[in-house]
Amino acid sequence: MKTSASWMKWLALCVALLVLGGSIARAIVARKAQQTALAQSTESAQAKVIQLRAQDAYTVTTRSLSWSLPISGSLVAQRSAVVKAKVAAELQALHVREGDTVRQGQSLGQLDTQEVGLRRQQAQQQAASAQAIWRNAEQTLRNNQALVQQGFISRQALDSSLSNAASTRANYEAAQAAARLADKAWQDTRILAPLGGQVAQRFVQPGERLNVDARIVEIVDLDSLEWQVPLTPQDLARVQVGSSASLRIEGLSEPLQAQVARLNPSATADTRAVMAYLSLPRHPALRQGLFGQGEILLEGREGLAAPASAITRETGRDEVLRIDGDRLVRVPVQLGLHGAQAPEPGAATDGGHRNAWVEIRQGLKPGDRILRDAASTVREGSRVRVTSAATSAPAAAVRPAASR
Repeated sequence: MKTSASWMKWLALCVALLVLGGSIARAIVARKAQQTALAQSTESAQAKVIQLRAQDAYTVTTRSLSWSLPISGSLVAQRSAVVKAKVAAELQALHVREGDTVRQGQSLGQLDTQEVGLRRQQAQQQAASAQAIWRNAEQTLRNNQALVQQGFISRQALDSSLSNAASTRANYEAAQAAARLADKAWQDTRILAPLGGQVAQRFVQPGERLNVDARIVEIVDLDSLEWQVPLTPQDLARVQVGSSASLRIEGLSEPLQAQVARLNPSATADTRAVMAYLSLPRHPALRQGLFGQGEILLEGREGLAAPASAITRETGRDEVLRIDGDRLVRVPVQLGLHGAQAPEPGAATDGGHRNAWVEIRQGLKPGDRILRDAASTVREGSRVRVTSAATSAPAAAVRPAASR
């Protein structure tokens, strides 16, 4: 009985081993089949040729590159003025409205002259009265001087006449000054343009009673517009008077050229920014207060250039995908300046963005073709074929690299 039980145990163990061996064999066969299918799929994918359009590839050439500083700020007129009332009076007339062009010295309106005219007349009469009193004191002084010499009056009486004459003369001169002030107030009832330009704002209407320094109109000279942009202390160290810049205003199709005219010697107390003032050419679309964006050109030179979209950092370093025959090869590159100059007419625009070019210091040579968009689904090792020659920069734009 013991022998029969042992035999049954050995038989069950053998059956279990056979079942386990079969499972392992099937797993090995399935694994080999998967590896074979994967290898065949990879070979098939690598054997597939990806068709690239001409604009998908870029031929590396020498371009003019520039290092730029992005800036933004508002347009402000150097010459502008708010015309204010110089005397307290009622506004009788105002001849200009917003947008009207005026010249320097032109009459803009008129304040009521009745009250000011009466004060002027009063001051003139007081000056005339003071003049008569002074002349009478002068005549008395001359008479007393003659009487003193003859001994008819004392020296003390002469001194009194001298004091009286000096006092009346001072009163007369003060009355004259008051009369001139009253005359100036009467003249100030005419509202004149202090400078030529355009009326930007009208603050009052005829019939209103104006106090002294009440605002009447604002005049702006659009020929004196400048671009005011704040700079950080770090950026200020790289900007110089005379540096070129470009300005982009919403609504204008083309950027405007500007130049750094002045740098403020003081920083603002709240932001610690330093204001830079850039001169602009006259343009009919520019207005005071408009906001503009652009860049200041800091440095420029000739060098090998590539679109910024061709640079990838998937491996943690700057690389491009170079078209080597019919294969894509990943090539590490060393970058230099970022280009601020837009591509030449007829060349690809990289989506219309500026600052879309970078300088290639090492890793590529003129004539190398690279994939323009490194973020595409095409990967290293893929077989590619460009349908036609990639469009490169026009011959006129290719210049030898500047010596370093």
